[in-house]
Formats: sequence, structure tokens, C-alpha cells
Amino acid sequence: MNKSNIGLIGLAVMGENLVLNMESKGIRVSVYNRTYEVTEKFIQGRAKGKNIKGYATLMELVDSLEYPRMVMMMVRAGDAVDKIIDSLIPLLSPGDIIIDGGNSNFNDSSRRAVYVESKGFLYVGTGVSGGEEGALNGPSIMPGGSEKAWPFIKPVFQSIAAKADDGTPCCEWVGGGGAGHFVKMVHNGIEYADMQLITEAYSVMKQMVHLSNQEIGEKFSEWNKGKLQSYLIEISSLIMKYKNAEGESLIDKISDTAGQKGTGKWSVINAMDLGIPLNLIASAVFERSLSAHKDLRCEASGIYHRVPDTFSTPDISEIHDSLYASKLISYAQGFELMQKASEEYKWNLNFASIARIWRNGCIIRSGFLNHIAESYENYPTIKNLLLAPYFKEEVINALPAWKSLVSKAVLAEVSVPAFSAAINYFYSFTTERLPANLLQAQRDFFGAHTFERVDRPKGEFFHENWTGEGGETSSRNYNV
Repeated sequence: MNKSNIGLIGLAVMGENLVLNMESKGIRVSVYNRTYEVTEKFIQGRAKGKNIKGYATLMELVDSLEYPRMVMMMVRAGDAVDKIIDSLIPLLSPGDIIIDGGNSNFNDSSRRAVYVESKGFLYVGTGVSGGEEGALNGPSIMPGGSEKAWPFIKPVFQSIAAKADDGTPCCEWVGGGGAGHFVKMVHNGIEYADMQLITEAYSVMKQMVHLSNQEIGEKFSEWNKGKLQSYLIEISSLIMKYKNAEGESLIDKISDTAGQKGTGKWSVINAMDLGIPLNLIASAVFERSLSAHKDLRCEASGIYHRVPDTFSTPDISEIHDSLYASKLISYAQGFELMQKASEEYKWNLNFASIARIWRNGCIIRSGFLNHIAESYENYPTIKNLLLAPYFKEEVINALPAWKSLVSKAVLAEVSVPAFSAAINYFYSFTTERLPANLLQAQRDFFGAHTFERVDRPKGEFFHENWTGEGGETSSRNYNV
């Protein structure tokens, strides 16, 4: 009997479609689900007649695999992953590979890699992006962990991954420890920002330009043929033009309360831990939280009656350029976060490679990822993408429209928090002297936290007795 090439645990949407993707590429797959009825339904349904075998126990699953055994988990992140790992370990042989393809926190993946390797096995924490369609037809895959596993999983992963226009698989080894899941986390953070920016463009077109849903959909279609070409713009166009069975725009029937699963929040938390300004992505995360406070917003809207000032209707080109420039800021922030994490955790991430991995299959796939890859190839030590010539030229060209749009939206009392966060980040980033000198003086005044001086060597700290009544003792200087 031919042994299976890989085993997969967890037959929810992503797991089921990944299995079908693998089988379509000639890969023999064994499957297991905690509830055997789910396995049976899959084997007798979508998997019927295919080279897919279902098993009722983990032991049977493991015994059905060729050496080294590769077992991939597609289960909910958290304790469930640890429980499956502990159940697998007694069944495996040295050199076997455990793969977590869920949305795990990168810290958990780092911990699990150490633990699994200590038992004589290899561990891979891999980001998988593309949703149901991507899982079935080709996702973007971001594996990290035990690098010795890469030669064994590479043929499987690169065969099922999406292919860029040049034929390159959207899958490459990322780095050690939790690097794979960190990169996927940042991908999702950028995704949060992209989605919020598109919704703000939609809001401006609807509330200020007074376009119909169909007209907005047509604009998105047009934009998808140029600089803004991306999966999210593409599906936004389809959503805006979609009619339900009654012939009505479904978008108008959908509640304005958004959910989230945590990866955007994790991006912001880790940015704070690493000291990276991720304000645009943070704004997108907080806007989802604010949207959930529907009752409170309704109450507030009845108390504060808006009286918009006289404003000029923005040109469609202004909305386009503001969306594009803000999108560039989103990627610049995300890649800066990955650069800092790479230094902190000694992952040696290849940022050009990551940009290329994201060119197809994933949710944030877009045309200008090639320009990001080229920027890192041409300027490998660049600290922020906004310093790259391509980004510089694009932002400068978009800036007049960007300023105009944000100003008009404020006067019209139309909320554009992500556009505003993006342009304010740009202004702060390009300001040689920020007003943080007053902030430092305030900290020293009330807490003796000390400050540096521009007329003294960097790294030398001072405390001032501001009132003449305090002492000379200062707090120990440190940064969180």
C-alpha cells in the first residue's frame, strides 16, 4: 500500500480546501478530524474518488504516512494546538515534522519549536493566507521554524502555493522560531489597514461625492487596472455592484459593526513592544472596535448634531491618490515592524522575498509589491520604505491630493481616521524637530525622568530643578 505523503488534522474550511489542493497536485493525503463524522462526510463528499484517506484516530493517521512523517494542523490557535502536539509526540519517530498552519501567535510558535525540537522532532509554524479560495486554488505560504524541515516540506508547499505572474511560487522559507507566523501577523495587520482605507474611500465617495453603489463599484473596477490593482480593490468592486435576490444593493443591508480575530491587535501590541510606530494599522484596529459600539454611536449621533462647514467636493482623483499614498504608508509601517523583529529575534528575514511571497494568493496581494521587492534588492540596508526612491516619488506626487482630501473630509465632518493617521505619520516621519522636547521637559518636571540636550553629546542625560524646590535626585533612565 502506498503511504501518504502528508497528514492533515482539522477539516474546517481551510483544512478541507488545502487537502483538495494538495491532492490535485498529485500529493497523497491522510486526514483526521476530532469529530469522525466530519471526516466521513468529507471522504464521502468532496474527497470521494480522490487520493485522500480518512482515519478515526491519530495513531492510524500517523501510521499511514511515509518517513519522515509530515503532519499539518489546521485547527483553532491556542490550547488546541498544544494538545494535539502532545498527542502526536508519542506516535512519531525522530526527524518527523509537525506543522501548524493556523493563525497562531508567533510567541507560541517560537515556544513550540523549542519544545518539539527537544523531543527529537522538527516544527514548522507557517502562515497561510488567501482564505477559502486561496486554500483551494493556491495560497501564499510563509513557513518558519526548524529549517531542517524545509527540504521535506518545500515540494509540497511550493506545489500548492499560488504562482506569481513570472511563475515563481508564493512560498519561500522565512526564518527560524516564530518567524513564519510573525510575517503572517504583519500581513494581517497590513490587511486591516488596507480594508479600513478602502472603506474610507467608499465613505467619501458616498457621502461627499454622492455616487451610487454601482458608480462606486465602477470606480473600484477602474482603479483595479492601475496603481491600486489589488485583490481587496477587486472584491470591493464586486461587492459594491452586487444585488441580492430582490434586486437591491446588499451592501446597504449589512450592519456596520465589524469583527476581528486578533492578528491585527497582535501586530499593534508587538509594534508597541518593539517601539515601532504602527499608528495607521492601530487606527484600523481601533475603528473595528469602535464600530462594535453601535448603540453608543447611535446615542451620540442623537446628541451631537453635525453642521458641516462649507467644503469643496473632492475630485475622484484626490480619493484615488489619498488611498494609494495611505496604502504605501501601511506597507512601510508593516515592513519596518518586520525589520525590527528580524533584528530583535535574529531571524535574518529576507524582505524582498517576503514581498514576492505576497504577490499572489494572499489577501493583500497587489501590483506594487514588485516595487517593494525591488526597493529592498536595490537598497538592502534601507531602514524604512519611505526612504526608497520609488516610495519617495509616489508619495510626493500624491501629497497635494492627499492633503486636500483629508482637509475636505474634516470640514465635511466625514470620518477618515486611517487617511488622517497615514498623513500625520508621514508629516511626523519627515519632521526634523518634533515637539517631543516639551514632552521630555514635562516628564522631567513631574517625575525627574531626565532629558538629553541638543548642545551636549547624545547619551548624556540631565535633570533640571524646575521649581527650585526639588532635589537633585533623578529617576533611572530607561525606555520601554
